[in-house]
Amino acid sequence: MRKALLHHRSDLTTIATWAMFSRGLKPEFPASVQQQLGKIKGPAQEEGRHIRDLTALPWCSIDNDDSRDLDQLTVIQALDQGRVRLLVAVADVDALVGKGSAIDQHARINTTSVYTSARVFPMLPERLCHDLTSLNLDEDRLALVCDMAFSDDGVMTGFTIYRALVRNKAQLAYDAIAAWVEDRADLPAAARRIAGMDAQLHQQDTLAQKMRALRRAEGSLELETFQPRALFDGERMTDIQLQAHNRARQLIEEFMIATNGCTARFLVDQGAVSLRRVVRSPERWLRIVEVAQEYGEDLPNQPDARALEAFLARQHKRDPLRFPDLSLVIVKLMGSGEYVVEAAQGTSIGHFGLAVQDYLHSTAPNRRYPDLITQRLLKAALGGRSSPYTKAELVELAYHCTRQEDAAQKVERQVRKSEAALLLHDRVGQRFDALVTGVTPSGTWVRVLTPPAEGRLVGDLPDLKVGQTLKVKLVSTSVERGFIDFSLVH
Repeated sequence: MRKALLHHRSDLTTIATWAMFSRGLKPEFPASVQQQLGKIKGPAQEEGRHIRDLTALPWCSIDNDDSRDLDQLTVIQALDQGRVRLLVAVADVDALVGKGSAIDQHARINTTSVYTSARVFPMLPERLCHDLTSLNLDEDRLALVCDMAFSDDGVMTGFTIYRALVRNKAQLAYDAIAAWVEDRADLPAAARRIAGMDAQLHQQDTLAQKMRALRRAEGSLELETFQPRALFDGERMTDIQLQAHNRARQLIEEFMIATNGCTARFLVDQGAVSLRRVVRSPERWLRIVEVAQEYGEDLPNQPDARALEAFLARQHKRDPLRFPDLSLVIVKLMGSGEYVVEAAQGTSIGHFGLAVQDYLHSTAPNRRYPDLITQRLLKAALGGRSSPYTKAELVELAYHCTRQEDAAQKVERQVRKSEAALLLHDRVGQRFDALVTGVTPSGTWVRVLTPPAEGRLVGDLPDLKVGQTLKVKLVSTSVERGFIDFSLVH
């Protein structure tokens, strides 16, 4: 007798929770966290000449539609001769989450929030990350501000970092802002209620596109990975859609990369040790060269980010349908990012994929533990105090954060596979258009286009090549294991 099929968000929640346990992550907060949380009466407050009052500026946040853990705000000011001043405010989470506290100790275990469609497993309790340490609309909050100056062509000419009090005037969402910037929709109501916010957003977008062009000229890789997102009607999953990398996402990405670079250089200038986020020059570069040759392109025999970016840009233009699969191949060959400790006087490893030399994570302390660590290093340097971490502590944390972030990504991938299996479970026997995404000794893999889902091709198969289009029939699914099997339609 066939086992009852899973149908609801609650079943995916069970799968996600079990995946957390199996990867060594803790899905629930212990009693000690709740006890500390009960003693926190409200948002952090601090006064003094070292805290600038910037609450009058037209700050805005841009994030996902459903995001409630708001880590950063942005504002831009026009200067003379086409120059601009960009300010990025990052929530001062450390002001309420002290090093070594119960809440900090739990955050240190998982090191990151884990996002699945069924349930979010936040690094910090929701009362903090959704409220007291979130840069919420119309609320005064402490923040660290990176204050940057740019020339008219988008080149950064200087920066300062300081502590401030800020106030979010407009809580905005990526897709709605992107649609407006691209003249596909009206300005969202949340932005219309603030005088001049339309000009603010246009100026921010203009600067971000200039910064993006400069980074791409330096070899920043334009990758487009496969990012499906499940949609629900109440408890029932209705669809899976790909998440578009639009202009609003690009805006925040550019501003965060710039802020992270400034934070890294500030700590260097202060002679402080820092926890860097690096992607090393690819050890498997010659395999990347072979991949390019399969597309009729030649790359140099030594790692060259500019040459690789030019190849990727051409392929994206030639074949956007298959570009996510090429992107995934390149990402795997480049190797994943990692956290390392770097001394002020040392040589920086840099971030090959972003084409930047100085880079760390500092802009999401509600969601990532390395950002909270960096925030403490930054505040110590600003206050003229010694580092709250020894180098040995940071080395241990770098390894731990790298390992736990990898575990969190595996949980998210595992749940995405179960989502796809759940959506397709009652469509066994149906036929789909598909692309071959992998041919290995262990199996052949395909991606169906509607809905966007990946699975294994089973049965007797002819010689197939990655990128080849074909017709497949859905044979079976396993929601619990996230397995989807297709057969070739001859």
